[in-house]
Amino acid sequence: MRRLLPLLVVSVVVASLLTTSFEAAAFARPVAPQETAPFWSARPFGTLRQQAEVQQKWLKERLEVNLPKIMRQQGVDMWVVSMREYNEDPVFHALVDATSFAARRRTIYIFFDQGPEKGVRRLALGGGSMGGLYETYRAQQDTEREEQAELWGAGQWRLFAQVVRELDPKVIAVNIDHEHNFADGLTAGEWEQMREALGPELEGRVVRNPRLTIDYLAMRVPGMTPVYRRAQVMVHEIISAAFSNLVITPGETTTQDVVWWMRQRVNDLGLQTWFQPSISVQRKGVEGSDLGENPVIQRGDVLHCDFGISVMGMKTDTQHMAYVLREGETTAPEGLQKALDNAKRLQDILLEKTEVGLSGNEVLHAVLEQMNAEGLNGTMYSHPIGDHGHGAGPLIGLWDYQEGVPGRGDVPVIPGMWFSTELQVTTPVPEWDNQPVRMAMEEEAEITADGEMRWVLRRQTELHLVY
Repeated sequence: MRRLLPLLVVSVVVASLLTTSFEAAAFARPVAPQETAPFWSARPFGTLRQQAEVQQKWLKERLEVNLPKIMRQQGVDMWVVSMREYNEDPVFHALVDATSFAARRRTIYIFFDQGPEKGVRRLALGGGSMGGLYETYRAQQDTEREEQAELWGAGQWRLFAQVVRELDPKVIAVNIDHEHNFADGLTAGEWEQMREALGPELEGRVVRNPRLTIDYLAMRVPGMTPVYRRAQVMVHEIISAAFSNLVITPGETTTQDVVWWMRQRVNDLGLQTWFQPSISVQRKGVEGSDLGENPVIQRGDVLHCDFGISVMGMKTDTQHMAYVLREGETTAPEGLQKALDNAKRLQDILLEKTEVGLSGNEVLHAVLEQMNAEGLNGTMYSHPIGDHGHGAGPLIGLWDYQEGVPGRGDVPVIPGMWFSTELQVTTPVPEWDNQPVRMAMEEEAEITADGEMRWVLRRQTELHLVY
């Protein structure tokens, strides 16, 4: 019977992967009810065209609902985002549609709040209308050409200054900041030309407000979450397959074999990774450094993966733990499961202590205080996630900054954002002669509009078992 177990596991995993593809494809039905993907489809999130239609709805809601709310909260009535082709601001892809891969020559976006009744005007001096979401400006030329030339050079800056003067904003926000990378997208060259175009009087109205960009990137719209949840399903299934006999033959398979299987699986599904996956090994009686860079996986090993994918402009980031059964074992040693449970307890503490309005550093302090009170030997280094893997918003520690993160840890938690709950707890394991075993875990959680912190999908509760 035990000889049949690996084949049984493989069958279950394959069936699960195929089911995941079928379920995920169903998300596209509201876009095109007549088009459904078969369960073996290599397009689990629909065609690129279907995906783009959904992403356009998200963009429209971010610009029409989220952006005005954030601008008013921050006391800004004009936000200017200027960049050149292939040197885009970090916020660029959150402002444009799915068919825009780079800025057009020079693109200047102007967002002007006309008040709650009229809303925020969105002007594009260079670039397209993004499906009618921006008012576009072209060059004024006395020619017989039917199509006007695109804005260029000094003329583009003259038009920019003219538009700003006509709108007459009280506060003009630009993306310059010393602490926050997401709010520092305005290059020195662009700023020098912008300030010259504005002149001293208008330049005096310019402010640097990093919260504008940070909160816009951090705040999701409700329609994103169901699709993101399906992405999590796919992530969990790929990890389950990687940590099974479908991929691992103890005594033969190396960690890099598993890494490249995961990478290839994502590619075969028409998706992408935003970082190279990793697989690491802990082994009884062996120092980690003695295992080498690409060890062969053996029975009795504890395995760890770090894995993320990109789906429709959204990033995932997940870490799970596995155990390779020894001959005669049907489950992991009790001490290893206890070690995993300790890491799960730190996850519980994080969800309990994360509250809207608290800074990342305040959450970190509360988490570590409770962790230490319960005698857990852990480290907290959770981060926002969304448009970027290590996303905009408050950092809740870094692995090497457990006392707090100046600047990026001072940003408050806001409703409607996602977190990667990244952490680790190290526990002595009796079955390993009390050798410390590190359980590093990471799952996506969301702060709902009501301020509740909850899992986007679910978390790992038991060790993956490799037979």
